[in-house]
Amino acid sequence: MTENVKQGTVLVTAATGKTGRRVAERLAQRGVRVRAGSRTGEVPFDWEDDTTWAPALRGADAAYVAYYPDLAAPTAADALRTFGRLSVENGVRRLVLLSGRGEPQAVTAEEAVRESGVELTVVRASFFAQNFSEGFLADGLVGGELPFPAGEVAEPFIDADDLADVVVAVLTEDGHAGAVHEVTGPRALAFREAVAEIASATGLTTTYVPVSGPEYRDLLEQFGLPADFAAFASELFTFLLDGHNTPTTDGVKRVLGREPRDFADYVRTAVAAGAWGSRE
Repeated sequence: MTENVKQGTVLVTAATGKTGRRVAERLAQRGVRVRAGSRTGEVPFDWEDDTTWAPALRGADAAYVAYYPDLAAPTAADALRTFGRLSVENGVRRLVLLSGRGEPQAVTAEEAVRESGVELTVVRASFFAQNFSEGFLADGLVGGELPFPAGEVAEPFIDADDLADVVVAVLTEDGHAGAVHEVTGPRALAFREAVAEIASATGLTTTYVPVSGPEYRDLLEQFGLPADFAAFASELFTFLLDGHNTPTTDGVKRVLGREPRDFADYVRTAVAAGAWGSRE
C-alpha cells in the first residue's frame, strides 16, 4: 500500500460481523484510521441501502468488503458492480474483497467489482470455524443436536482470526494487487468430527445429524427464516459441502509466513473465552 493509504482511512464494511470486527480491531491496533461501516455506525453503511455507500466511501483510501448475505446471492454481482464504481468515483484506491471458496457465483461478483478498475485483492475463505461458536450453529450445539446438510464431507475450517490477519496484511502491505488468496485451515475434518472435538472440550452432549438440502430448508423455515433465504442457504451449503472444497491450501502461510491455526486451537480459544458454556 502506498504511504498515503497507510496514513489514510480504511472503510470496514460489516464492521460488527465475525470478520469485520476482527479486521477493524487489528487495523486500529496498527494505528490505521478505521471507518466502521454498519447500520449504526457514525457514518451509516447498509448493504440493503445503496444510498449509504457513497457517503461511507467518501474520504476513504481503502476498504474491506464483506458483502451480505453472500457473494453467491443473486443480488451480489449488481450490488458489487455499483460498489466498485462508487469506490473509484470517491477516490478509494484499494479494495479487499471477502469471497467464498469454490463458489462460481461469487467469482461472477468478483469480476463485477474488477470492472470498475479499482485495485482489487480477493480473499476466498473456507467455512469459518467460528460459525460453531459465534454463528448459526452455536445454538444447535448447546441444544444437543446439530442438523446440517454436510453429510460426512470434510471441510478445512479456517479460524476467523487467521482470516482477519490475512485481510489486514493485504490491506496494509504492498504486493497483493490483483491477487486471489485462497485460505483454509491446516486439516479437513467432517462436521461430525468437528462436533466431537467441541463436545470433548466442553462436556456437551451433542449429536451431529446429517440432513438433505430440502430437509435443512424446511428446518430454516420452521425457525422463521423467509422461504427464499432458506432455499438459498440450503442450496448453497449443499453445493459447497459436496467435497470439492475439501483440499487444504497454503494461502495463510503465503501471506503471513506461518501455518494457519488448527481447529483444536480454535476450540481451546473459544472455550477459554466462554463459548458454549456461557450459553448454559
